Amino acid sequence: MTTEAGTVPPRRWASGRLADAVPVLVTTLVVLILWYAGAAWLNLPQAEEALTRSGKPFGGLDLLLQTYSMKRPILPTPDQVVVELWGSLTGYPLTSPRNLLFHAAVTAQAALTGLAMGVALGTLLAVGIVYTRTLDASLLPWVIASQTVPILAIAPMIVVILGNLGFTGLLPKAVICMYLCFFPITVGMVKGLRSADPLWLDLMRTYSAGGLRAFWSLRLPASLPFLFASLKVSVAISVTGAIVGELPTGGQAGLGARLLSGSYYGQTVQIWAALVMAALLSVLLIAVLRGIERLVLGRGGVR
Repeated sequence: MTTEAGTVPPRRWASGRLADAVPVLVTTLVVLILWYAGAAWLNLPQAEEALTRSGKPFGGLDLLLQTYSMKRPILPTPDQVVVELWGSLTGYPLTSPRNLLFHAAVTAQAALTGLAMGVALGTLLAVGIVYTRTLDASLLPWVIASQTVPILAIAPMIVVILGNLGFTGLLPKAVICMYLCFFPITVGMVKGLRSADPLWLDLMRTYSAGGLRAFWSLRLPASLPFLFASLKVSVAISVTGAIVGELPTGGQAGLGARLLSGSYYGQTVQIWAALVMAALLSVLLIAVLRGIERLVLGRGGVR
């Protein structure tokens, strides 16, 4: 491990890594404590009723253990969610609808398709806004206003309209994802395309370089850090959009369908396992984007 000043001692590097991990560990511990406390509080009436019906005498410890071991709790404990998640991932084939990886793959396909469509739309809008004053004055306010409409209100409309046009399955969910994620892409790319050094732009004009050459050589490379920052936000929003898009379709696959079936049958542990899988999917996609960002910006000499 080296720096500009030389080699970093292994002990100092390890202590620095440990210091970075302490806040995360403390936060995780606090969340777990609050989670278990909340589960005990919310599940207490049901647990007391179940023990009373059993006719056996019980104490405070028995009541506490009952709150943590109910099959259909109001709020499942973290260990119940982990057991459900692990059983789903390891107890069934990857192609089985009971495996959460199967549903995560369906949701990821819609999220990534919508993200790609959002990147294309957002980039085109940003280029038009940067290069055309009329679009800058007229289009950008509409782009901002589009995000004031709740996605829960327009998601069923998108599904119904595209369904009447003969488009079902992946496309309606991808359009919902695109609607959610094109806004941060547009805003980030507008900022990025305008961040090119004016002196370099003047230099290119001096050499009679056209607008297209300036775009590819200066504006686009300058916008890449802004693009990746927007992508990290957009990919998480896109996963949320894919789940929202799966709810009104009544599909049998996807994390949204898994959440819906869990709510129908009162399977709260299943619902929370699907929520954790959705969070893990977002974290994984963001980590992949970070790796691509380091590769692309490192090769381009951007820091």
